[in-house]
Amino acid sequence: MTDSLAADAHAASSVTAEEEILRLAREEPELGQVAVAERLRQAGLRISPSGVRYLWQKHGLETAVKRLQALVEHRGGDAEGLTETQRRHLERGRLSERLARGDAAGGPAEGDQEPLERRRLILDAAARLFSAEGYDRTSIRDIARNVGLLPGSVYHYFPSKRELFLAVHREGFERTLERVKAAATSSDDPWECLERACEVHIEGIVGGSSIDRLAGSNLAISRNDELLQEIRPHRADYEAVFRTLIDALPLRAGTDRSLLRLFLLGGMNWIYLWYREGRRSPHDIAAAMVAMLRHGVQP
Repeated sequence: MTDSLAADAHAASSVTAEEEILRLAREEPELGQVAVAERLRQAGLRISPSGVRYLWQKHGLETAVKRLQALVEHRGGDAEGLTETQRRHLERGRLSERLARGDAAGGPAEGDQEPLERRRLILDAAARLFSAEGYDRTSIRDIARNVGLLPGSVYHYFPSKRELFLAVHREGFERTLERVKAAATSSDDPWECLERACEVHIEGIVGGSSIDRLAGSNLAISRNDELLQEIRPHRADYEAVFRTLIDALPLRAGTDRSLLRLFLLGGMNWIYLWYREGRRSPHDIAAAMVAMLRHGVQP
């Protein structure tokens, strides 16, 4: 650790800041160091993101997976209290650690690894890279390197990058579609159903797994017409849920419900560009967007 980081951590009124950082690590383990620093700033504690990371490292909490593991241990080894997203994140982290230990220690040969575990790691890595770099700038070699495999191992599960991309989207749509359908029938109030469905959609884009975020964000980012045609049926099934939700709303006569649906989905899909962790929650954003649709913004 550099002297500047030590001074930074100390200058934050170290005992109070450290306790608050450890509390957030337990209560919201997926928050990044920038979001934690912002939370502390709002509470009157000044510490930089690098200072947060130093204190995380001091307690062995420098990754979200380690913080989730600490949270489970704090609860006596019970993972039932974790959210679905947190459980997936923890599972992926544990699988990655097992694979890394096997490679480093000369463990089981590739053929002895569980196929479903290997496939899951590949899908998660592909989703992260497709989201960060785009389809055209991501290669099978990049994906293989990300999970510590040879490119041939990836091709064993997915015959091409195109098939891998489609598999990521298919899984993301199916998972998110299931959650949105549940939200869409969770109340007798059509406006409340719409708000809950929007919250699920936004959570998938900004707070879900890489697969959820890729499926939920702007699909046209690849600019690949052939891929977009392949994705279209999955997208149509998903949009049909929102079409039903919009059709159920009591709206002013003459309202273009189709345009309203596209307006809402387009606005939500752009959230991944401007969202910043620690400011507004998916619930807050969904509530505000639906309220503006329902009541307008004119005083």
